[in-house]
Amino acid sequence: MIKEKSKVVPGYKNSMQRPRILKVVVSSGVGSFKDKTKFKVVEDRLTRITGQKPAPRGAKISIASFKSRQGDVVGYQVTLRGKRMFDFLDRLVHLALPRTKDFRGISPHAADEMGNYTLGIKEHNIFPETSDEELKDVFGLAITIVTTAKSKEEVLAFLTHLGFPFRK
Repeated sequence: MIKEKSKVVPGYKNSMQRPRILKVVVSSGVGSFKDKTKFKVVEDRLTRITGQKPAPRGAKISIASFKSRQGDVVGYQVTLRGKRMFDFLDRLVHLALPRTKDFRGISPHAADEMGNYTLGIKEHNIFPETSDEELKDVFGLAITIVTTAKSKEEVLAFLTHLGFPFRK
């Protein structure tokens, strides 16, 4: 089970210096769907996956070639903190990622210089809560893990310590 340990980690003088996970942001765009009724499908499945109702995100500007107006719903986003965050990360690492087709580990290049890690998932069906659904409405997810790490190397070492399966 993924949870933060309170003891002193090697390389830090104090347990308060070690990195912590602040929040996990799960987002999905609905731009590929032409039918407005499919927005409810995305909202429902994100609710099942995260255990929390997603917030709709509107378009910031109007783009005529995409037939979108300012304020139209273009995606959904969920911010997880606390126990729900750790439960979601546990299911992601131990259940969902191993169910991915040809899974060989997640990329270490997805960490940014500010100490965050963003993971892209092509199909939401890898989560056990939605595996029995019909396959025609498949969408992708972006999962951002926001940490207090100060660098790319520090966040990779921290997530490896927590048990994330990185590609060699």
